[in-house]
Formats: sequence, C-alpha cells, structure tokens
Amino acid sequence: MEYKTQMEAAKKGIITEQMKAVAEKEGLSPEAIMEKVSKGTVAIPANIRHTSLSPEGIGQGLRTKINVNLGISGDCKNYDTELEKVRMAIKFGCEAIMDLSNYGKTNTFRRQLIDMSPAMIGTVPMYDAIGYLEKDLLDITAEDFLKVVRAHAEEGVDFMTIHAGINKRAVECFKRDKRLTNIVSRGGSLLFAWMEMTGNENPFYEHYDEVLDILREYDVTISLGDALRPGSIDDSTDAGQVSELIELGALTKRAWEKDVQVMVEGPGHMAMNEIAANMTLQKRICHNAPFYVLGPLVTDIAPGYDHITSAIGGAIAAANGADFLCYVTPAEHLRLPDIDDVREGIVASKIAAHAADIAKGIKGARDIDNKMSDARRRIDWEEMFSYAIDPDKARRYFESTPPSDRHTCSMCGKMCAMRTTNMILEGKEVKFCSEK
Repeated sequence: MEYKTQMEAAKKGIITEQMKAVAEKEGLSPEAIMEKVSKGTVAIPANIRHTSLSPEGIGQGLRTKINVNLGISGDCKNYDTELEKVRMAIKFGCEAIMDLSNYGKTNTFRRQLIDMSPAMIGTVPMYDAIGYLEKDLLDITAEDFLKVVRAHAEEGVDFMTIHAGINKRAVECFKRDKRLTNIVSRGGSLLFAWMEMTGNENPFYEHYDEVLDILREYDVTISLGDALRPGSIDDSTDAGQVSELIELGALTKRAWEKDVQVMVEGPGHMAMNEIAANMTLQKRICHNAPFYVLGPLVTDIAPGYDHITSAIGGAIAAANGADFLCYVTPAEHLRLPDIDDVREGIVASKIAAHAADIAKGIKGARDIDNKMSDARRRIDWEEMFSYAIDPDKARRYFESTPPSDRHTCSMCGKMCAMRTTNMILEGKEVKFCSEK
C-alpha cells in the first residue's frame, strides 16, 4: 500500500519507520503511536526530503518537546553565529529548530541547516516572503505566498507556521475588542497589514486547500499560527484570541481530511491563573491536536529574564496539556539572542518540559531524577554531572570554589547533611573540631 503522509499511512494501518523510531524513544508500542497519528493527537513532522532527521512525535501522552528559534535579521547577518546556535541546540538534544531568518536569500542557510540537523526544522514562510520575492508587501500576491510555501517544502522543511486563522471574521473581533498591545505576531502583523491595504481575505485562509496540497506532497506538518496571540497579560483570553482559535479548530479538521498533520500554536503572554483553562479550551476546540506554546510569559516586567517567566508558564502549560514548548531567551523583547542567551533559553525550557512530564506521569520521566538523587546521597560528583541538564555549568560551578574534601561542596563543607547522615548510618562517629 502506498501513502503520502504519516497520517495517511496511519489511517491505512501502516506502521512507518518514523513511527517505529518514535515508539522506541517514547517506550510505547508502534501500534500505539500509529493509532495516535491516525487520530491527529500525535504528529510526526518528517518531510520526505529531510534525510538527516531523527524523527520525533509531538502530542498526547508523549514527552514534551522543545523548539529553538534562530535565524538572521537585517541587523545581524552572521551565518556562522547561527550555525553555532544550531550545534548548541543539537548538543542539548532539542527536538526542533525553527529558522526565522527574514533577510536576504535565506535558502542557502536553510538547506545547510536541513542537511546537518537531526532535529526537525520549522519555518514561517511569511517571514521569508518579502526577502525571497524582493517585493514590497503591497505588491505580493496570493500566488506569491504559495510560491514561498512550495519552496520551503521542496527544501525539506518538516513543519511550517501558517497564519491561516486570522481571517476577516477574526480581524473584526480584534478591532472591536480593543487591545493594549494589538498584534505582536510578526507574521500575523504582516498579514493584517496586507489584508487592510489590499482589502482582500487572508491568502492562506482563502487558498487553504492549495496550501494543504503542497504540504501533503512533501508530508509537511502545518503548525497553525496564532496571529492574534496575546502580547501582554492584559490581552489574554480576549475575543481576538478566542475567535482565531475557533477558526483554527475548523482548519485543523480540514487538514486532517487531506491527511496533513497538524499542530496548533498557542498564547504568548498569560497570567498563571488562566493557563490551565486555556490548555483545556484549545484541546477542546482543536479536537486534541498537538498544542505548541510560546511561553506563556506570566508577567510583562522581566526583560532580561524572560527565559524564567516563560519557563514558569511553560511548565504550567505542559502540565495541563501543552505538547511542545518554544524556548524564550533572556534577550526576548530586547535583541537577537547571542550564543549565551540561546543556552539559557534552552536550559530553562528543558527544565519546564521535564518538570511537566513528571507532573503528567510520562513513562520514565522520573527515572533520571531518582538517579541524580541517589548520586547526591552517595556524593558522587561525576555521576551527578552526567545527569545534569547542563553538565558543563554544574561542573564549572563546583570547581570554581573546590572543597577541601571532595565528599562535600564548599557551601556546607564537613557539615554536609548527606555526609553526616551517611557516616551515622555506617556506624561511624561524626567529629568536627578534632578532624584535621
């Protein structure tokens, strides 16, 4: 039996090599993965042309996955720096990398990225349209936008953010329900501007079937972008956000009817008390499709520390049903992140994802924590470093103020609680003053 996409194969009862790979990573049976893919509750973004890919599943009952954003801009054009960020993301085991380049001819960098990366690759074709086509926004046609989608699919991109939900109905709700920060989605703002200047419907909504035909040809997963996501906690769960979400639910079903895999993107800024309800709302309206969130950032007053505000929100979101976290760095709202920012963002997101997996009871999630705790009890530093999310930083901190006794650290020294308890349980006498 032949098939075009992972979803089509699953519906036909075919277990693909990608499903087998995901099943092995998740500790589940291939049949269980196939069933989830057939229903759309799990997506395996895997473009047929991304030959270096190590497949990952995103969705219900699986480990929470992490995405890293990178890419060049008009103010920062250093491709070598971006490739260094790619290598760091791969080193930390991040499952996805989104190339958000928005300057010049980006396809050379993207092809290099796809060739070298075992992580799935995502893009936002809307970002690339102006540079790729070398046209002003007003001069771009619906056909031009589709041309960029096809170009990215042909290059091997595994998933694309398509802002198809910001149609005229959603825009009407956005305008009627005044916002503090208006539209903060880059792609969403460009589409809004194009729609307002031309008077036309969103081309990705109007020509949605053509978009799906392109994605189906290469088995590209559509990540339905939330152009009206809140950019401040004051704007969260408003009419614009919810009206777009309703459109995304309908678009999800239309994609599944064409065997195109779907992820749905979620809010950016949101107070903690609203997050759990939003996860339930999204899953309900979007038929349990995998949910991809940026943050959410739980306060607006922490520039320079938004990897922390994001990790707090991301942990709550994932514990309540979100499946995929987009990292946020300390540079958010301030500048293009440098390599140190990327590291901090990755680690914060991985902490959030892992904490959520423990809360959700994901199979085997607690195992490494138990190993770390056992190593701490035995005060085995090398083993502790091996289990750390960032072993280099852990080792560097320990060695920066080394203890006189390697069976302690420089905070407690010989008064280490682990050391004291271990000695007593071993039948030894604890002394301090007489020890040399």
